[in-house]
Amino acid sequence: MGKQEKKDKKPIEDHGNNPPNISRRSFLKGLGTTAISPSIAIPAVSLAAAAEAPPPAAVGEAWIQLNVNDKTHRLKVKAHWTLLDVLRKELGLTGSKKFCDRGSCGACTVLMDGKAVYACSRLAIEADNKKVLTIEGLSQGGKLHPIQEAFLEHDGMQCGYCTSGQIMSVKALMDKNPRLTQDEIKEGLSGNVCRCSAYPKILKSAMAAAQRG
Repeated sequence: MGKQEKKDKKPIEDHGNNPPNISRRSFLKGLGTTAISPSIAIPAVSLAAAAEAPPPAAVGEAWIQLNVNDKTHRLKVKAHWTLLDVLRKELGLTGSKKFCDRGSCGACTVLMDGKAVYACSRLAIEADNKKVLTIEGLSQGGKLHPIQEAFLEHDGMQCGYCTSGQIMSVKALMDKNPRLTQDEIKEGLSGNVCRCSAYPKILKSAMAAAQRG
Protein backbone atom coordinates (compact mmCIF):
# COMPACT_ATOMS: atom_id res chain seq x y z
CA MET A 1 0.00 0.00 0.00
CA GLY A 2 1.45 3.28 -1.01
CA LYS A 3 1.82 6.41 1.07
CA GLN A 4 -1.09 8.09 -0.72
CA GLU A 5 -3.47 5.23 0.11
CA LYS A 6 -2.56 5.40 3.84
CA LYS A 7 -3.13 9.12 3.86
CA ASP A 8 -6.58 8.85 2.27
CA LYS A 9 -7.77 6.03 4.51
CA LYS A 10 -10.10 7.25 7.31
CA PRO A 11 -10.34 5.59 10.70
CA ILE A 12 -13.56 3.74 11.51
CA GLU A 13 -15.74 5.82 13.97
CA ASP A 14 -16.93 4.05 17.08
CA HIS A 15 -20.04 5.51 18.79
CA GLY A 16 -20.27 2.76 21.33
CA ASN A 17 -19.08 4.91 24.31
CA ASN A 18 -19.86 8.38 22.94
CA PRO A 19 -23.16 10.28 23.16
CA PRO A 20 -25.27 10.53 20.01
CA ASN A 21 -24.90 13.57 17.85
CA ILE A 22 -27.91 15.71 19.03
CA SER A 23 -28.44 19.28 17.93
CA ARG A 24 -29.23 22.07 20.40
CA ARG A 25 -32.70 22.51 18.88
CA SER A 26 -33.50 18.81 19.28
CA PHE A 27 -32.31 18.85 22.90
CA LEU A 28 -34.43 21.86 23.86
CA LYS A 29 -37.44 20.43 22.07
CA GLY A 30 -37.12 17.16 23.97
CA LEU A 31 -36.64 18.99 27.27
CA GLY A 32 -39.82 20.99 26.74
CA THR A 33 -41.83 17.87 26.02
CA THR A 34 -40.46 16.19 29.16
CA ALA A 35 -41.35 19.16 31.34
CA ILE A 36 -44.89 19.38 30.01
CA SER A 37 -45.69 15.69 30.19
CA PRO A 38 -45.96 15.39 34.04
CA SER A 39 -48.39 18.29 34.19
CA ILE A 40 -50.61 16.64 31.62
CA ALA A 41 -50.63 13.43 33.60
CA ILE A 42 -51.93 15.11 36.81
CA PRO A 43 -55.71 14.69 37.03
CA ALA A 44 -57.75 17.89 37.31
CA VAL A 45 -59.62 18.56 40.54
CA SER A 46 -63.25 17.68 40.17
CA LEU A 47 -65.50 20.73 40.48
CA ALA A 48 -68.35 18.47 41.52
CA ALA A 49 -66.27 17.10 44.40
CA ALA A 50 -65.37 20.61 45.52
CA ALA A 51 -69.04 21.59 45.44
CA GLU A 52 -69.94 18.62 47.60
CA ALA A 53 -67.35 19.53 50.26
CA PRO A 54 -68.92 20.35 53.65
CA PRO A 55 -69.34 24.08 54.37
CA PRO A 56 -67.09 25.76 56.94
CA ALA A 57 -68.19 25.68 60.53
CA ALA A 58 -70.72 28.33 61.52
CA VAL A 59 -69.35 31.49 63.11
CA GLY A 60 -69.68 31.37 66.88
CA GLU A 61 -71.89 33.73 68.81
CA ALA A 62 -71.78 35.04 72.34
CA TRP A 63 -73.77 37.22 74.68
CA ILE A 64 -71.84 40.21 75.98
CA GLN A 65 -72.61 43.11 78.26
CA LEU A 66 -71.37 46.54 77.22
CA ASN A 67 -71.38 49.66 79.31
CA VAL A 68 -71.37 52.39 76.68
CA ASN A 69 -71.61 56.04 77.75
CA ASP A 70 -72.90 54.92 81.18
CA LYS A 71 -75.67 52.81 79.65
CA THR A 72 -75.67 49.02 79.88
CA HIS A 73 -76.42 46.95 76.79
CA ARG A 74 -76.74 43.18 76.62
CA LEU A 75 -76.09 41.99 73.07
CA LYS A 76 -75.67 38.79 71.14
CA VAL A 77 -72.70 39.24 68.84
CA LYS A 78 -70.81 37.21 66.26
CA ALA A 79 -67.32 36.15 67.26
CA HIS A 80 -65.77 38.17 64.41
CA TRP A 81 -67.69 41.43 64.96
CA THR A 82 -65.56 44.40 65.90
CA LEU A 83 -66.39 46.86 68.64
CA LEU A 84 -66.73 49.56 65.98
CA ASP A 85 -69.35 47.61 64.03
CA VAL A 86 -71.36 46.94 67.17
CA LEU A 87 -71.26 50.61 68.18
CA ARG A 88 -72.32 51.81 64.74
CA LYS A 89 -74.68 49.08 63.53
CA GLU A 90 -76.15 47.63 66.71
CA LEU A 91 -76.25 50.70 68.96
CA GLY A 92 -76.53 53.45 66.34
CA LEU A 93 -73.53 55.39 67.70
CA THR A 94 -72.02 56.59 64.43
CA GLY A 95 -69.75 59.28 65.86
CA SER A 96 -66.83 56.84 65.78
CA LYS A 97 -65.90 56.67 62.11
CA LYS A 98 -65.00 53.65 60.01
CA PHE A 99 -62.22 54.82 57.74
CA CYS A 100 -59.14 52.64 57.27
CA ASP A 101 -60.69 49.67 59.13
CA ARG A 102 -57.20 48.35 59.89
CA GLY A 103 -56.12 50.22 63.03
CA SER A 104 -53.89 52.81 61.39
CA CYS A 105 -55.78 56.13 61.18
CA GLY A 106 -57.47 56.61 64.57
CA ALA A 107 -60.83 57.85 63.24
CA CYS A 108 -62.59 55.16 65.28
CA THR A 109 -60.86 55.96 68.58
CA VAL A 110 -62.93 55.37 71.71
CA LEU A 111 -62.03 55.00 75.36
CA MET A 112 -62.23 51.54 76.87
CA ASP A 113 -61.73 51.50 80.62
CA GLY A 114 -60.16 54.93 80.23
CA LYS A 115 -57.65 53.91 77.56
CA ALA A 116 -57.77 55.16 73.97
CA VAL A 117 -58.22 52.19 71.59
CA TYR A 118 -58.98 51.69 67.92
CA ALA A 119 -62.52 50.28 67.91
CA CYS A 120 -62.01 48.78 64.44
CA SER A 121 -59.23 46.50 65.69
CA ARG A 122 -60.95 45.32 68.88
CA LEU A 123 -63.41 42.47 68.83
CA ALA A 124 -66.73 43.20 70.47
CA ILE A 125 -66.26 40.25 72.82
CA GLU A 126 -63.08 41.92 74.12
CA ALA A 127 -65.24 44.77 75.43
CA ASP A 128 -67.44 42.45 77.48
CA ASN A 129 -68.00 44.04 80.91
CA LYS A 130 -65.76 46.95 79.94
CA LYS A 131 -66.66 50.62 80.18
CA VAL A 132 -66.69 52.27 76.76
CA LEU A 133 -66.86 56.00 76.10
CA THR A 134 -67.59 57.37 72.63
CA ILE A 135 -67.79 60.92 71.30
CA GLU A 136 -71.55 60.85 71.94
CA GLY A 137 -70.91 60.41 75.65
CA LEU A 138 -68.79 63.56 76.08
CA SER A 139 -71.56 66.12 75.98
CA GLN A 140 -73.80 66.24 79.05
CA GLY A 141 -77.28 67.70 79.14
CA GLY A 142 -76.89 69.23 75.71
CA LYS A 143 -73.66 71.01 76.72
CA LEU A 144 -70.49 70.27 74.82
CA HIS A 145 -67.40 68.99 76.60
CA PRO A 146 -64.62 71.63 76.99
CA ILE A 147 -62.47 69.71 74.48
CA GLN A 148 -65.27 69.82 71.92
CA GLU A 149 -65.72 73.54 72.55
CA ALA A 150 -61.99 74.14 72.06
CA PHE A 151 -62.05 72.33 68.72
CA LEU A 152 -64.99 74.49 67.59
CA GLU A 153 -63.43 77.74 68.74
CA HIS A 154 -60.07 77.07 67.11
CA ASP A 155 -61.41 75.35 64.00
CA GLY A 156 -59.59 72.09 64.74
CA MET A 157 -61.17 70.31 61.78
CA GLN A 158 -61.80 70.46 58.06
CA CYS A 159 -63.87 67.58 56.70
CA GLY A 160 -64.47 66.48 60.29
CA TYR A 161 -64.14 62.77 59.59
CA CYS A 162 -61.19 62.27 61.94
CA THR A 163 -62.34 64.85 64.50
CA SER A 164 -64.13 62.50 66.88
CA GLY A 165 -61.03 60.29 67.07
CA GLN A 166 -58.79 63.31 67.66
CA ILE A 167 -61.05 64.57 70.47
CA MET A 168 -61.25 61.16 72.15
CA SER A 169 -57.47 60.83 72.07
CA VAL A 170 -57.11 64.27 73.67
CA LYS A 171 -59.66 63.21 76.29
CA ALA A 172 -57.60 60.14 77.19
CA LEU A 173 -54.46 62.28 77.45
CA MET A 174 -56.09 64.92 79.64
CA ASP A 175 -57.59 62.32 81.95
CA LYS A 176 -54.03 61.34 82.83
CA ASN A 177 -52.52 64.83 82.73
CA PRO A 178 -54.81 67.89 82.48
CA ARG A 179 -51.84 70.22 81.91
CA LEU A 180 -50.36 68.79 78.78
CA THR A 181 -47.39 70.31 77.00
CA GLN A 182 -47.26 70.76 73.25
CA ASP A 183 -44.78 67.91 72.85
CA GLU A 184 -46.95 65.59 74.94
CA ILE A 185 -49.96 66.39 72.77
CA LYS A 186 -47.98 65.77 69.57
CA GLU A 187 -46.82 62.40 70.85
CA GLY A 188 -50.27 61.48 72.15
CA LEU A 189 -51.94 62.29 68.82
CA SER A 190 -49.30 60.57 66.68
CA GLY A 191 -51.69 57.67 66.07
CA ASN A 192 -54.44 59.91 64.68
CA VAL A 193 -54.23 60.77 61.00
CA CYS A 194 -55.83 63.87 59.48
CA ARG A 195 -56.00 63.51 55.71
CA CYS A 196 -56.86 67.20 55.39
CA SER A 197 -53.57 68.04 57.18
CA ALA A 198 -55.28 70.31 59.71
CA TYR A 199 -52.63 69.46 62.30
CA PRO A 200 -51.71 73.06 63.29
CA LYS A 201 -55.31 73.84 64.25
CA ILE A 202 -55.80 70.45 65.88
CA LEU A 203 -52.74 71.09 68.02
CA LYS A 204 -53.96 74.61 68.82
CA SER A 205 -57.36 73.25 69.84
CA ALA A 206 -55.82 70.59 72.06
CA MET A 207 -53.50 73.16 73.69
CA ALA A 208 -56.48 75.44 74.39
CA ALA A 209 -58.31 72.56 76.06
CA ALA A 210 -55.25 71.69 78.13
CA GLN A 211 -54.84 75.29 79.28
CA ARG A 212 -58.43 75.27 80.53
CA GLY A 213 -57.66 72.14 82.46
